[in-house]
Amino acid sequence: MDINFENVRDIIVNTLSCDADQVTLETNLFEDLDADSLEAVELSLALEEAFGVGIADEDMGKIQTVQDILTYIESKKQ
Repeated sequence: MDINFENVRDIIVNTLSCDADQVTLETNLFEDLDADSLEAVELSLALEEAFGVGIADEDMGKIQTVQDILTYIESKKQ
């Protein structure tokens, strides 16, 4: 699966049960989508399944926005 906004957005929508129109690059997972720590872990697992890269626990606190997720995954895939 390609690492792009649309694919990450779809994973976020499926994992957090939100509407696709709520998710932009600037969307904050915790403030805008009300994700909690368990949902963040579920999202990390879904990202790992899709892209082969999950968000390490120690890095999870640094990830706030959809753009942060894209940047993180792209940096780990290189």
